[in-house]
Amino acid sequence: MALTQLRWKKRKNMGSFPFCGDIERSPEHFIADERRLRRVATVCTRDSRIGTYPVRTDRETFDMTDQQPRSTRADRRSDVWARIHAERAALAADLADLPAQRFATPSLCAGLTVREVLAHLTAAASLNGWRWFAGVVRCRFDFDKQVTMRLNEQLGADPAETLERFRAVVTSHTKPPLPLPAMLGETIVHGEDIRRPLGLRHTYPIETVTRVAEYYRGTDQVVVAKGRIGGLRLVATDGPFAHGTGALVSGTTLALTMAMTGRDTYCDELSGAGVPILRERMG
Repeated sequence: MALTQLRWKKRKNMGSFPFCGDIERSPEHFIADERRLRRVATVCTRDSRIGTYPVRTDRETFDMTDQQPRSTRADRRSDVWARIHAERAALAADLADLPAQRFATPSLCAGLTVREVLAHLTAAASLNGWRWFAGVVRCRFDFDKQVTMRLNEQLGADPAETLERFRAVVTSHTKPPLPLPAMLGETIVHGEDIRRPLGLRHTYPIETVTRVAEYYRGTDQVVVAKGRIGGLRLVATDGPFAHGTGALVSGTTLALTMAMTGRDTYCDELSGAGVPILRERMG
């Protein structure tokens, strides 16, 4: 059966490629996913560098164009990895003294505890392209099943082991076939999925969250964001991020980022005539 004939059920807020989406997708999305998977499969047979994401599927990725000098692209990649590692380390530090029972707190990802989201982050930092594609095939292209399988591999025996496994990948450069900005986005967004229900607050560098906002506003590849904010004017009150035309939605860059990726809790921190429209699109 072709991928375009499959009806995939999505886990809310967990992303769509290679993780899971939060709304039903159109046939055009399925066709695009099938094409991307075929390209990954082709590369898996010919390129041992797949762990560094040799297939570039999203031309909207910031700062990643072929017109840049190679050294500049390498410097920018190094900078993004440094930001990812810093945010992983900050999350591990925030969770260091968390009582074991609180790891069972429901996260902002529907149906998942904070412990499970942490294991999901560990899985993302442990899967190269080969292992990711092998899991996809093993799960018969059921991305929800792939997410659950990889998440369970990283849970460990108890919350302490879950956290220790995450600490072990803080400085990892391993990733699935995702654009690097998406990895930074996963780290920020899922970090908030964990912190917010626990009442933890973290101050992010404004440049880091601005980069994440700039990435998500232009793509639906990993999680629906671009499609959610169409016809709205997003303006950050704490930084330079601004995008779109239409009814105004304003707030901190973090709140805008979390809202555009489907976390309706953060709509409470936004203002403007476009907020009810954005909230309705999360239903």
